[in-house]
Order: sequence, then structure tokens, then C-alpha cells
Amino acid sequence: MAYEQPGRDGSVEPSSGVPAAVLENVFDDPAHGEPGRDRVGVHVAWELALLVGLAAVTWLLWREDPDVLRGSGLRSLLVGVVAIGLLTLAAGLSLRTAAPNLAVGPVAVAAALHFAEQGDRGVAAAVAPAAVVAAVGGLALALAVVVLHVPGWAASLAAAAGVIVYIERRSAPVLVQGEYDPRRHAMYLFAGFAALAVLGGLFGAIRAIRRLVGRFRPVADPARRRGGVAAVVTAGALVCSTVLAMLAGVLIAANDTAPVAPTTGGDWTVLAVGVALLAGTSAYGRRGGIFGTLLAVGLVAVFLAYAEARGWTVSRWAVGGAALGVGLLVTRLVERYGRPGSVTADAPEPVSDGAISSGWTMPGPRTVDNWPPTLPTPTTESPVDPWRAPRWETEPRRWDDDR
Repeated sequence: MAYEQPGRDGSVEPSSGVPAAVLENVFDDPAHGEPGRDRVGVHVAWELALLVGLAAVTWLLWREDPDVLRGSGLRSLLVGVVAIGLLTLAAGLSLRTAAPNLAVGPVAVAAALHFAEQGDRGVAAAVAPAAVVAAVGGLALALAVVVLHVPGWAASLAAAAGVIVYIERRSAPVLVQGEYDPRRHAMYLFAGFAALAVLGGLFGAIRAIRRLVGRFRPVADPARRRGGVAAVVTAGALVCSTVLAMLAGVLIAANDTAPVAPTTGGDWTVLAVGVALLAGTSAYGRRGGIFGTLLAVGLVAVFLAYAEARGWTVSRWAVGGAALGVGLLVTRLVERYGRPGSVTADAPEPVSDGAISSGWTMPGPRTVDNWPPTLPTPTTESPVDPWRAPRWETEPRRWDDDR
């Protein structure tokens, strides 16, 4: 029978001496990750560094070309932030579930080409079929990953190859048709992206949700299946990731006055994955920050605008590769300092049924070095014949018989 006593901090602990931190983790399944709550201090520190970097690059852009940060220039910049942000969310969501989607770049380029060709039919008529195709394609990718239980990067690479075949059917850039201008709703688009990124980070910081989202992450043999719950969550993340990449492609096409070039989209994939890692999302899955996606996307978008204002020719491959390199270092920091702290506790002493709430307990059993023999050791001088014992004799005993 367990008796509870209030601890020093007001928490209730059993009289056996088990700390409340141990009881909090008692239902954690080690098969789905380390027991305990992930530490977020490393994310806070890194997000402060991203904030400082964003402020510095924004100040440099203001000094170089103030018009980019006001009026139509600011609206165009915000739409560009949202486009890169949706791609980063697509990559980051798949990374959090430990099934990275490397097809986000080709999907975005394919969606941009589709919108450029069908934009004159209206936004809804052009986007709706693309969303359906993206959802179906994401579902097919998800089924391949969770049913066959294969790495997400390998399956998505095969899916990217199929999308590139569709892109290569165009031999020349496509001029955007229609009159839709997303810059008219730049503030609303940016507010929606910011809310989605921050709320996603906040929900992802909740212990139960974080463990649920990262359930596909292997903890032993990576080829072992992670269960039905992990399969459903990972499948949903891959579908949402593909749809977000499609929406990003629509904004990329609508925000640029130049024709959409039929490229492979590999540079967009590297940029998206690099920014997601730069934001603090672990390359192993499960762990990520709160404001990191918003800050990292803003930093990269403002830097690209600053490079254009300075007249630099900066490739997305270069920016994405640099972000990817720094992001891998961030992953190492997140995995080292973001894992749950080790909780140790002394073994509780046994409590008898008669223990009272005042804390008295019966002493536990102690080891005994030498147990006394149950029977005396017989002497070897005069062994006793069991068959000659008095109880077996039929004759009466003699008076001089002293046996």
C-alpha cells in the first residue's frame, strides 16, 4: 500500500521516496524514444541568434535600398517570404516525422508551370486541380513509405524523378497567364504563414504531440516497423507536405513577372531542406523549435533581396547549400542539448503494510553471513546405527545398557 506525502515544492510524492519526475515518465515507452520532456533551451538560444542575424541583414538592406522595405517592394518581399516559407514548412513537416520529402522542389516547379499555363482560367480553377493531384501524389508517396516501410528520402527521390519527367515536357519557359497578383494580399498571406509556423512550433513543443509526430523516428533497427499510429501520422505529414509545396509553387509563379523556367527544382529542394534545418529542425526527426522557421525564412529571404540590391549573382544552390551545412551543425546541437535530461532516483526502501503516514517504515531485510545449522554435526567417534536405535529393538533394555 502506497502513502503519499507533500514534497518540498508542493508536489505529491510517495512515501517510498520516488521523485515526481520519475512518476511523470512512468508511462513513457522507451521503444518510442527517450523518456522525459525534451529540453528547449538550445532552441531558445539558437532562435535568439537567428533574430540577431535577421535584424542585421534587414539593417544592411535598408541602408542599401530602402525602397525594398516599403510600398510595393515590401509587398513583393513578403510574398517571396511566404513562398519560401511554405516550401520550408513542407520540408520541415516531413523532417519532423523522420520521413524527409525531397520532392518538394520539383512539385513546386510543376505547380508553377501549371499555374502559368492555366492562370487565365481563374485562381480557383487553376489551383483546385493542382491541389487534388498534389494530394493524390502525396498519398501515393505516403503509402510507399509506410506500407513498404522504406526511408522517406528514397521514396520521395523516386517521386521527384517522376515529377521531373512531367516538367521536361516543356522545352521553353512559360509566361504566366491571368491577372492574379498576390501582392495585393501580401499582409494577409504573411500573417497566415506566420501564424501557421508559430502555432505549429508551439504545438510541436507539447510533449505528447512531439512524441506522436516523431513516432516514425527509429530508436533501434531502422527497418523495424513503428506501428499503425506512426504510419498514419507520417502519411498525413507527407500529404500535407506535398500540398504545401504546390501552394508555394503557385506563389512563386504569381509573384514573378519573368516566365517560369522548366527546371528540375533541385535547387528549391536544397533551399527548403537547408532552411528547415537552419530553423532548428533536427535531421533525425521529432525535435524542432517554435519561432525558428519564421526567423530562418525571413533571414534567407531578406539576404536574397539584399544580394539582388547589391547586384550580386547568388544561386539558390549556394544559399541552400550554406544553409544546409549550418543546419547540420544545428542538428548536432539540438540532438546533444535538446534530448531529455537523465532522471535518476535511489531505489525505494520496502514499505510494510503497517506503515503509517508519518514516514515510519519497517527495516528491510539484511544479508546474513553465516546461517546456523539446523542440526548438530554428529561426531565420528561412535556412529549411531539407525537400525540399532532403541525404537527398533523388540527386546527389553537391560539395566546396564547405556546406549
